[in-house]
Amino acid sequence: MSNQCELPDAPSDAISAVRFSPSSTKLLVSSWDKHVYLYDVSKEAGDSPRLIQKFEHRAPVLDVCWGKDDSEAYSGGLDWDVRRIDLKSSEQTVLSSHSSAAKSLAFSASHNILVSASWDCTLHIHHIGTTTTPATIPLPHKPFSLSLSPTRLVVAMASRQLHIYDLPALSALSAQASQAPPNTLELEPWQRRESSLKFMTRAVACMPNDEGYASSSIEGRVAVEWFDPSVESQARKYAFKCHRQTVDGVDVVYPVNALSYHPVYGTFASGGGDGVVALWDGVAKRRIKQYQKYSASVVALAWNGDGTRLAVGVSPGFEDGKEVEEGVIKIYIREVAEGEAKGKGGK
Repeated sequence: MSNQCELPDAPSDAISAVRFSPSSTKLLVSSWDKHVYLYDVSKEAGDSPRLIQKFEHRAPVLDVCWGKDDSEAYSGGLDWDVRRIDLKSSEQTVLSSHSSAAKSLAFSASHNILVSASWDCTLHIHHIGTTTTPATIPLPHKPFSLSLSPTRLVVAMASRQLHIYDLPALSALSAQASQAPPNTLELEPWQRRESSLKFMTRAVACMPNDEGYASSSIEGRVAVEWFDPSVESQARKYAFKCHRQTVDGVDVVYPVNALSYHPVYGTFASGGGDGVVALWDGVAKRRIKQYQKYSASVVALAWNGDGTRLAVGVSPGFEDGKEVEEGVIKIYIREVAEGEAKGKGGK
């Protein structure tokens, strides 16, 4: 039987991201209230979840991610800047500035790069540990979400377009950035794709086994696809309806705001505007579990390193038809029982 706890000192405005440390009990949360929050959610005997520190920004923060270890994080937001945050000294360093909001971030420790995607239709590829100018890659459309697998970067954009990049190639490009003026380095995507979903992409998440990704839309659907371009592999891709409710005989459709793959079993969680979190086996094409409804939209999800806990960010969304109210924004840590997120075939 699962249980959950609510974190104290939640943000005062909508949550944009929740990120578990891969190696500890620390959790990062970014918010429209212009702060990044650092929590310790240890479940050792006698310990209670607590807020360690808040890091103020000049504008709403749209994303946050961990760096090489628990001592550093990276953030991006409506001030256009991509920042490194020293979580011990609280020092913030601007790594680069876009010409519009920095919407999404992803860090690859194995390739030593930080990727930022901006509404100015560019990617910045930062080679961490150097003072070089980041490599800039133009995008054909506005990016909405991005995700890393061990060797790939998936960028979901407007007009239902997706670009898939090779991470070793991105790392090599970023290392060259110091020898070339900004905006002169070109890198063709490994693959260009059109989304299987008919409406705007809301989130994308890569499979931990490096084989593919899931994407979700504003129209209550999730698509599962594989990287392998062969006809046989592409024939496996599919999409399904979810996060829908019948209200007074009418089928009400909600956006699927968040996706997160389980690090051990390769199943995934989805969170929707209906306030529901569901667990899915994407290979067996079935729902494993659906949790009780939360009080507002589920806007962010993250598994911890061993997949025993799921962080759930809850905030009012456009579908709620109301402004953010104090006390409505919540962060929950759900304890997941052994095997609860296991798919039909296991791992």
